[in-house]
Amino acid sequence: MSLDAVPAKNARAAQKGQQTKAVIVDAALNLAQQIGLEGLSIGAVAEITKMSKSGVFAHFGSREELQISVVREYHARFEQEVFYAALSVARGLPRLRAMFDNWMKRTSEEIDSGCIYISGATEFDDRPGPVRDALVESVSIWQAAVLRAIVQSQDEAHLAADADARQIAFETHGLILALHYEARFLRVPGSIERARRGFDNLLERCATPAAPRPAATKLPLKRVR
Repeated sequence: MSLDAVPAKNARAAQKGQQTKAVIVDAALNLAQQIGLEGLSIGAVAEITKMSKSGVFAHFGSREELQISVVREYHARFEQEVFYAALSVARGLPRLRAMFDNWMKRTSEEIDSGCIYISGATEFDDRPGPVRDALVESVSIWQAAVLRAIVQSQDEAHLAADADARQIAFETHGLILALHYEARFLRVPGSIERARRGFDNLLERCATPAAPRPAATKLPLKRVR
């Protein structure tokens, strides 16, 4: 083998390793959405991916590292689907509404699978450590993004300047938590529509005369049966 071929071979091996790791994380994420982060194990993921335990372990080194990788992957997908997808919409209320619509769409899709943020908060709220730290960091990042969108709505004079931005963000988060509880746990019909109406009412209380009206059409959401 020539010296030039060695780097190419190493690069292919590294790429294959990353692809395998991505497959493992995807399988682990799907499993965690069903049974929670605490239910994850090297053995369970190995069984799903048809790999050996030692093969899975080689990519992560510990169950904790696997859990953290799942949290980060979930966060990356959440950001992409909820926040980055809204950046093409005009700043202010249009973007804030787009974020919430994206959030509602994702929430409706998670009714049958589950939300890592919510289940993780229940599992790790009183358990200090790297997994809890990863969850707190992820949630803090998207909470800051929501708050930033609210402040931008005030900067655009769409929301009253004296409105409490943190309170609006708090109530928005509360609507999502209530939706998960009613739609996933209680299976209450119409909970998605009520959550959306609650958000509209929340913005209406703080909107200025210059605030753009919400679009008449809404994204189709999965209904609770």
